Amino acid sequence: MKNTIIQELKKIETAENIRILYAVESGSRAWGFPSKDSDYDVRFIYTRPKNWYLQLQKTKDTLEYPISDQLDISGWDLDKTLLLLKKCNPSLLEWLHSPIVYLADPLFHQELLALSEQELNSKSLIYHYLHMAKGNYREYLQGDQVKIKKYFYVLRPLLACMWIDQFAQLPPVPFEELLKQPRLSKEFLLAVAELLKRKRAGEEMDLEEKIPVIDQFIVKQIDYHTESVSSLHSFQSLSENNLNHFFLKWYGLND
Repeated sequence: MKNTIIQELKKIETAENIRILYAVESGSRAWGFPSKDSDYDVRFIYTRPKNWYLQLQKTKDTLEYPISDQLDISGWDLDKTLLLLKKCNPSLLEWLHSPIVYLADPLFHQELLALSEQELNSKSLIYHYLHMAKGNYREYLQGDQVKIKKYFYVLRPLLACMWIDQFAQLPPVPFEELLKQPRLSKEFLLAVAELLKRKRAGEEMDLEEKIPVIDQFIVKQIDYHTESVSSLHSFQSLSENNLNHFFLKWYGLND
């Protein structure tokens, strides 16, 4: 599948007259818990010819290519990417640390990664992950019976909040890395390990009884982070000068 994805990315480069600087897998495959029928979510960062950036009215700064039911590809222009980096956008930060890379200019990735790591805005990141966890909890885990595979869409952001809170670091992308935290009980870890095993095996996992130890963890962590996040210091993590310098180095095709 990797060769197919690279071929599709090359077709997009030609059709759109862009240069793809970085392309990775995101979503469940990058997180390490895909089902047998999980699709491929490919995300990329691109740049256009220099004259495009000098127009008064530019076209959209996002490209979307749903190739098939199995393959979804989309990307952000470099200028959009840097504006989102300024806001400490978690999706972008996860792209930069994805364990599955399809295309990359090594120097571009290295320098953008270094730029992203200048200062961690813990408050912004925790707010994002906490909002995601709360939304998924309300949407999927109410009632006496739930689709238990939806637990992952609540557990992952909550474990990310815990990681940031404890280590003051960007949380790792693979789900199992997030489980390497000393404050997690053995009972909880065993329940999650069983859930991971079932999901990877491709079991349908329709409506079932809730898992008490996981539900208790979710409620406790939502309550804790809702109360604690407001006391964190908020700041602007990246200077305009650094972002502009990076943009001027990398924008435009080699034309």
